[in-house]
Amino acid sequence: MTNSTHTPMMQQYLGIKAQHPDSMLFYRMGDFYELFFDDARRAAQFLDITLTARGKSGGEPIPMAGIPYHAADNYLGRLVRMGLSVAICEQTGTVTNKGPVTREVVRVITPGTLTEESLLASRAVALLVCVSEGREGFGIAALDVAAGDLAVMQVEDLPRLQAELARLDPAELLLGEDSRLQSEFSNYTRRSRAPWLFDQAAARKSLTEHFKVRNLEAFGCENLTLAISAAAVALGYARETQLNALEQVANMRVENASDTVILDPGTRRHLELVENARQQESNTLFSVIDRTANPMGTRKLRAWLQQPIRNREQICQRQDRVGALMQDDTCAEVAKVLANMHDMERITTRILLGSAQPRELERLRLSLECLPELLQHLQNPGRSEPAHADALKNILEVLQQPTTADKFLKSAIRENPPVVLRDGGVIADGYDAQLDELRSLSGDASDFLAQMEQREKASTGISSLKVGYNRVHGFYIETNRQSEPPAHYIRRQTLKSTERYITPELKEHEDKVLGAREKALARERELYANVLETLKQELATLRSMATTIAELDVLNSFARIAAEHDWCRPQLSLETGIAIEAGRHPVIEALIDDPFVANPTHLDEQCRMLLITGPNMGGKSTFMRQTALIALLAHTGSHVPASAATIGPIDRIFTRIGASDDLARGQSTFMVEMTEAAHILRNASPNSLVLMDEVGRGTSTYDGLALAWACAEHLAQNNRSLCLFATHYFELTAMAEQHENIENVHLDAVEHDGRIIFMHSIKKGATDRSYGLQVAELAGLPDTALGYARERLAALEEHSVADTVESDHYKIGAPEPIESKVDDNARVVAGTAKTAQLDLFSPGGALQDYISELDLDTITPRNALQHLYAMSDLANWKS
Repeated sequence: MTNSTHTPMMQQYLGIKAQHPDSMLFYRMGDFYELFFDDARRAAQFLDITLTARGKSGGEPIPMAGIPYHAADNYLGRLVRMGLSVAICEQTGTVTNKGPVTREVVRVITPGTLTEESLLASRAVALLVCVSEGREGFGIAALDVAAGDLAVMQVEDLPRLQAELARLDPAELLLGEDSRLQSEFSNYTRRSRAPWLFDQAAARKSLTEHFKVRNLEAFGCENLTLAISAAAVALGYARETQLNALEQVANMRVENASDTVILDPGTRRHLELVENARQQESNTLFSVIDRTANPMGTRKLRAWLQQPIRNREQICQRQDRVGALMQDDTCAEVAKVLANMHDMERITTRILLGSAQPRELERLRLSLECLPELLQHLQNPGRSEPAHADALKNILEVLQQPTTADKFLKSAIRENPPVVLRDGGVIADGYDAQLDELRSLSGDASDFLAQMEQREKASTGISSLKVGYNRVHGFYIETNRQSEPPAHYIRRQTLKSTERYITPELKEHEDKVLGAREKALARERELYANVLETLKQELATLRSMATTIAELDVLNSFARIAAEHDWCRPQLSLETGIAIEAGRHPVIEALIDDPFVANPTHLDEQCRMLLITGPNMGGKSTFMRQTALIALLAHTGSHVPASAATIGPIDRIFTRIGASDDLARGQSTFMVEMTEAAHILRNASPNSLVLMDEVGRGTSTYDGLALAWACAEHLAQNNRSLCLFATHYFELTAMAEQHENIENVHLDAVEHDGRIIFMHSIKKGATDRSYGLQVAELAGLPDTALGYARERLAALEEHSVADTVESDHYKIGAPEPIESKVDDNARVVAGTAKTAQLDLFSPGGALQDYISELDLDTITPRNALQHLYAMSDLANWKS
């Protein structure tokens, strides 16, 4: 909006703000960025800066807040981390007497479109993700603006979409204004886009124009209409914020869910791959195995861990390269060189955008100068296995591509240049004759000033006289206020105790020097722009090198962790199953001082489920998680923490571990547990690895037992997945007698002097005790409470609750026949009670006596209902 009562400058501000209503507008005024109205109020609140006022609007003062332009990055970083967007409005015109100076928005900074080194953490990736919707499912586009990487895919249902977004973890999520997903993904920073932007015909045209192609067949996405729409919207949004053509995005990759091991959000959370339960990086799989040497490799490692692959050929290629790097301590030498290389991936992007700073160009040169030493280590002729040389062949070919960028930068950019170009001093001496001449003119100033100072001291007799220069007032002669200046001195400035003068001679020199400096700075800016343009010609080569160096860094990290901790190369099998010998949990092993107790895992066609029992704190969850992590690491190409491992095809990893509620969605702990269990039972396949821990503990004993039994039964008979099923319901161990593909194992523990000692080792068969009271004692439960618990346990073990009911309390007439049978599982449940759990039916109780007298083969439906009411009364008689 504009208002004639506003000053011309405020009218300009309001006009620009109207073009960016959803962004905070940083409006440049001299050495400050100013914010007005609601933007000022929000800035004062979020940034803890002073809120003032300027002029009036509608009779009310205009709220105003400002920050120094040289400190803007710090404030911008804080706003972006809050999920806000900021429009940077700079002065682009020259100051005149005809209205306010021209100002334009030069960049809109948003969480998902960061490219600036000062705002983007070197180890982190800020992804802009767009989701489109249609009858076929969902299209996903993930754009890394800083790296120029665009990946697209299509998924058929909401669970797959949730899994992919959990993997991508977008910094900014684009959805249609009318999208039904707005509430589903409320935990992300979201931006709404107009529905018409997702039009498939317009999207296809936008992409073909961007990539300068006739169709999209070369990218393999010609028929992925939803993915095409998402990609076009993501690119369009990025162009709007970057205010450029986004030339760094020169390719588009198609990803298929079938090419990766799918991990849903719950699985990622339970396995703590890159983030722990406290949403921190510490004590995660990523933090423990990260031996990368530069930021490019760190980001690549994070991506590989979150997207394990299923392509056997690609996995084996990675394994071969890891093996080659482990030979003759090559990985240690390679790591030293990689540590001296910088973030070429992002530097090349900023070169393309024209925003690369002088120090970044120096880092690029230093990185390229490391290549000969890196190649020497990769070509190490002393390897004991000559075959390993072939494993690194493709890497060597990329890194040996000819480039003159390093020599060019050495001749063009000074060593250790200033951080920014603003004050010059970036272009190397001898690179440009015109610049050298201008610099010599301004460089002679110091000699001239020294000579003039000596001359003036001698001629005036003023011993305290000084000849100096500052950027505000130029050259000057300074004397104390008591000295009498010569007549030809012209007063320039009066200070508290000194006077400053100028002479015609000094003024003439000032004009000459300052003119040369301005010309030199202008020439240097021109030359710097030409340097960036020259480098653009080699960006394709430099970017391919950067990608290869990042992958090499991850593979070298795999080699280093394997060598340090004696990890083995897993064998890939075409037959379904997992065979791990002496497997270890990589995170727990790294955190404890004592030796880790290794355990085997064997799952195959003969045994698809291990039913795991044992005490709390005995290591059931650790054993289950380590199996999943070993399988996952094997599908990244890494070695694994085991003495031997053979891994068959795995399409998905599911976990149901831990207890937590979801208050934001109004879900209790038990509801979360059942939702995750339902997802697993509906989606797990025979090639899925399923981890189920303590299913059913969020409800009553009998309900929980029934549900746990049902889930295990369904997984064993219907899903036929590879499953580790941990439980405290000892009754479930009877399933091993009914199903050939289920085996009982337990975590060993012994009791000594009334205290429990955990052995943490897997043994065949079921446990005979839960050791619940012993664990409670370790946890510090008061002695009084423990005493009560022992008394109640003794009473429960001696008498069941149902024993208090007399068997002849109810007498009901003879039942009528019915065509039905009691489910065998119910009989097993009733007949396998142990002291570790309450019996479903206590021996000799009225309820059991009543049921034993029923003739179920002759009962009628009507009488069955009567009997059910009678049994209910018996069960509730004690109350």
